[in-house]
Amino acid sequence: MVVRQSTLLKADKVKELKEFLSQYNAVGIASLEKVRSAQLQQLRKKLAKSACLRVVKNSLIVRAVSETADDAGIEKLQEHLTGPNLYLFTNLNPFKLAILLEKSRVNATARGGDLAAFDVTVPAGNTGLPPGPIISQFTAVGLRTRIESGSVYVSKATMVVKKGEPISAQLASLLSKLGIKPVEVGLSLKVVYDDGAILTEEDLKVDLDEVRRSVEEAHQFAFNLSLEAAYPIPENISYLLRRGHQEAYSLALNAGVINKDTVEDLIRKANMEMQGLSDKLDEAEKKGASSS
Repeated sequence: MVVRQSTLLKADKVKELKEFLSQYNAVGIASLEKVRSAQLQQLRKKLAKSACLRVVKNSLIVRAVSETADDAGIEKLQEHLTGPNLYLFTNLNPFKLAILLEKSRVNATARGGDLAAFDVTVPAGNTGLPPGPIISQFTAVGLRTRIESGSVYVSKATMVVKKGEPISAQLASLLSKLGIKPVEVGLSLKVVYDDGAILTEEDLKVDLDEVRRSVEEAHQFAFNLSLEAAYPIPENISYLLRRGHQEAYSLALNAGVINKDTVEDLIRKANMEMQGLSDKLDEAEKKGASSS
């Protein structure tokens, strides 16, 4: 009876997974290794309206995939089904899903063997910890201390571990007591199946700043090209009108065309030319008088 019930439960789970595979455009697979349960719950709430999250045995996914004939190429997911995984069924763009998961990463307290997410420096000053056996923990990780006003003070700011290096259990314990969270936890997509395409973790990496710069450069190039070609669009029409007006004005001024826009400048120009000619005549008369 127990075996029978277990078989039925697995069949129901496979049926649900098959429905998800047909209902959603994309299926993301994220590793659950070193993911804290509290963070997973936060992620479930954050993605409640945009993705359906399931933690199931990989064998059930393999079975569901093998029984799904309509989705070409989905069998390629099987090679990525290693270790504990979270499955995300969604209609989101895979790149948007990857960005959402990246933004959900948070700093957390370390455990022995975790890798530091950044250079970890213990600052100088009051730790708020009372003196006692804990002083030996500070000494063991290379931190100089002193006792002042009943508290342990770190005498000098010291880097205790570099980015990417493993954190010892002893150091992890001390950092936890100091309230320093040196590791980054979260979900990273290993692969996404999106309507027949398999996108790996490397494919999903997007430098948003670089993309933004590229789009801005392309926009500026297109804008300049439209100005040079005098191709009117909503974005450049005001520039084209101003430039056209300025060119028409300069042409009218140089041709001596009199209208309400040029008359003042033409009179001013004529006056300046007259003044210049008058000055030249005065100089000529002075030269003639002095030579005689």
